[in-house]
Amino acid sequence: MVYLHKLTKTIVLNLPFFIARRIAFNREQSFSRFIIRLSIAATALSVAAMILSLSFINGFQKVVSEKVFSFWGHIRVQHFEPFKVSIAEEFPIQKNDTAEKAIISDSRVKYLQSFATKSAILKSTETIEGILFKGVDKDYHFEEIEQFRMKGKWPSFNGDGYSSDIMISEYHAQQLKLEVGNELLIYFIQPGQEAPRTRKLKVCGIYKTGIEIYDKTYALGDIGLIRKLNDWHDGLIGGYEVFLKDYSTMDETSESIYTSLPIGWDSKTMKEIYPEIFDWLNLQNTNKYILLIVMTIVAVINLITCLIILVLERTRMIGVLKALGSNDWKVQQIFMQQGAYIALTGVFFGLITGLGLSYLQLKTGFITLNEEAYYMKVAPVYIIWWQVIAVTIGTFLVCFAILLIPSWISRRISPAKAIQFS
Repeated sequence: MVYLHKLTKTIVLNLPFFIARRIAFNREQSFSRFIIRLSIAATALSVAAMILSLSFINGFQKVVSEKVFSFWGHIRVQHFEPFKVSIAEEFPIQKNDTAEKAIISDSRVKYLQSFATKSAILKSTETIEGILFKGVDKDYHFEEIEQFRMKGKWPSFNGDGYSSDIMISEYHAQQLKLEVGNELLIYFIQPGQEAPRTRKLKVCGIYKTGIEIYDKTYALGDIGLIRKLNDWHDGLIGGYEVFLKDYSTMDETSESIYTSLPIGWDSKTMKEIYPEIFDWLNLQNTNKYILLIVMTIVAVINLITCLIILVLERTRMIGVLKALGSNDWKVQQIFMQQGAYIALTGVFFGLITGLGLSYLQLKTGFITLNEEAYYMKVAPVYIIWWQVIAVTIGTFLVCFAILLIPSWISRRISPAKAIQFS
C-alpha cells in the first residue's frame, strides 16, 4: 500500500514528463508520430548544414591563407614606395644587421629571408611569356613551399657567381612546352636600355600554387643573377619576407616592425599587398553568418509548426487533463518537454551527420572544385571545435526558448469546449 502511494505520487509529480514520453515514443502509426519524425529530420538537417558550412568555409580560408603566406610570408619589408604596384621591381636596400636583429627579436616573428625581383621574358622554341623573376639565396626556406613542388627540385646555389637554375610554374611550363631539364632563354628588361640582357637558364623544377596571380607571374631563381644584371654588390637586396608564428598578429606586428626600421624603409602586410584575395576570404565570413542565421530560422520555424500541430491534435487530451485538475503550467510543460526531445534528438543526429560528412570529405576528398575559381582542386575541411560546440548548444537553446510560443496555446484551451467539440 505504501509502495502504491509512492508510485502514485511520483507519477503525479512527473506527469508532464510521463505524458510527453508516451507521446514521443508512441509506436502506433499516427499523424503526430510522423510530424515528430519530420521535425527531428529537419532540425538534424539544419544542424548538419551549419557544421558542414563552417567546416568548408574554415577550410577555404585556412588553405588559401596558407598558400598566400607560404609564397611571400606574412609581412614584406622593403624600400618605401607609396605608388608601387605589387608586381613591380623593388628599389634596392642594403642588408642591415641591426634591422634584422630588431625584427627577429620580436617574439611573434618566426624568421625572415631576403629576396629581389626583376621583370623578364621567358622564351622557348614555341612561344614567349612575361614573368617576374624572384631571386632568393641559399638560406631561403624552401620547406615552406615544398607543397607546391610538382616536378624536379628547387634551385641549387653555387659558391661563386650565380646559379643557372630556374623554377617555373606549371602554367608557364604548359605555355612554353617545357619539361624539367630543358633550357630556355630569359630576357631581362633593363631600365634605360633598348636591348634586354639575355641569359640561358635550365628548368630545374615545376611548381603550382593554384593561385592564378602567383602561377602566371613568378619564376624562382638565384638572387645573384639579379645582382649581376643590376650591377648590385652582394649586400643589396629587394627586401625581406617576414614569417610569423601566428598570422592573426599580422597587423600589430607590422606596425611594431615599422618603428624599428631605418628611414626610408616600409613594412606592409600581405593584406595590404594583395587585398583582392583577402577581400574574397572576408566575403566568406559574410556568407557563413547568413547561412547560420537562415538555418537557425528554418529549425525554429520547423519546431514551432510541429508543436502547434501537436497541441491542436491533442486538444481533447488537454481538456481532459484540465478537467481532472491539472493546471496550465503542467499542461504547458508536456509540450515544452516534447519540443525539448525533438530539438535534442535533432541536434544530436545533425551533429553526427555533419561531423561524419566532414570526416569523409577530409579522408576521401569526394567533393571537387574548379581550381581556377577556388585556388584548389578539392574542397578543404577544417573543423574548429568551439564553433561546433557553439552551434550545437546555441541551436538547442534558441529552439527551446522558442518552444514557449506554441506551448502557450495550450493555456488558452477551455476544458469544457475541448471535451465537447473533440
